[in-house]
Parts: sequence; structure tokens; C-alpha cells
Amino acid sequence: MTQSADIDLSNRDQRSIERVLRVNHAGEHGAIQIYQAQLAFARRFIRDLTPFLEDTLAHEQRHERVFRDAMPLRGAKPCRLMFLWAIGGRVLGAGSALFGRWGVMVCTAAVERTVHRHLDDQIAFLESRDLELRDAIVGIRREELQHLDHAERAHDAGTFAARLFSSLISLVAEALIWATTRGESLAMARTVRRR
Repeated sequence: MTQSADIDLSNRDQRSIERVLRVNHAGEHGAIQIYQAQLAFARRFIRDLTPFLEDTLAHEQRHERVFRDAMPLRGAKPCRLMFLWAIGGRVLGAGSALFGRWGVMVCTAAVERTVHRHLDDQIAFLESRDLELRDAIVGIRREELQHLDHAERAHDAGTFAARLFSSLISLVAEALIWATTRGESLAMARTVRRR
């Protein structure tokens, strides 16, 4: 773990870093399931969407490896709720794909928007605690932002249906994040905003 020699993490900060890794790893696992399900549908019915989904899936697979590889050095372990992330991702991916291109893009935008907000909080939190992990998340956030920008350009986010679908997806993602971090995601956000 790359930290300044004079940084001595409190137990709470150490636990928060472990939970950041746990939730990010689980989230990437869920995202992989989403994009695999959408890709299976797109290969048959929306072929021109396949390159975007393949690239996005490759990014998510690499992100999952980054977080998994960072775990041992920081004493973190994978989430016990990985099966929920996997099932939720598959259901969300397949369900959104049933709505075609629109569903895939609304789902992508909603998930990436939610993730982006949490990554911003994590980056601010890690600034004085774990520079190596912070830098890894900054790079990952850059790719996640590309997914978000692409998805937002590909659908009209202002329609009632898009807002409703997006809100439902964000609610589910937030609930999984909260459960995986045992509420730490909210505490971290409050800590960052008090600065």
C-alpha cells in the first residue's frame, strides 16, 4: 500500500478502505453480469451495439481484477453478497436488453451515474489515506465516465420512462452498495462533504 511514511491509518479508516475495495470489486462483478447479459441479446438483435458492449465488458473485467489484486495487501476480502450482485446484474442486464437499445443505454447511464458519484467520494476519502488505490480509482473512473457519456448521448434522459427506469436502477444499485459497505458508503460521503 502506497502511503506516506507518516500516515498511520486508524482502524476506522482501514475498515473503510477494505469496504471500498469490497464494494468496488462486487460492483464490477455485477457490471460484468449486466454487460454479458446485454451482449448476448445484442449479438442477436442489436448487432451495431455489440462493439460498445464488448469494450465496456472488457473494461469492467479489468476493473474487477484491479480491485481483486489490491485486496490482499489491504486485508480486504470479497463481499459475502457476491451472489446478489451476480443475480442482480444478470436480471438487470437481461431485463434492460428486452427494451432494446433504449433499455441498454438507460441502464448503462443509471448504473454508471451511481458508480461515478461513489467513486468521487472514494477518491476524496483516499486522498490522504491510500494514494495508490486512489490513483487506480481515478483511472477506472475515467473509463466509467466514457461509458456514461456514451450512454447519455444515446438516449433522451428527459422522458418520463427514462427517468423512472433510471431511478429504479439507481435505487437498486444504492441499496446493494449500502448493504455491501454496511452503511459505510453514507458515512464516507458525509465525511468527504464536511471538508
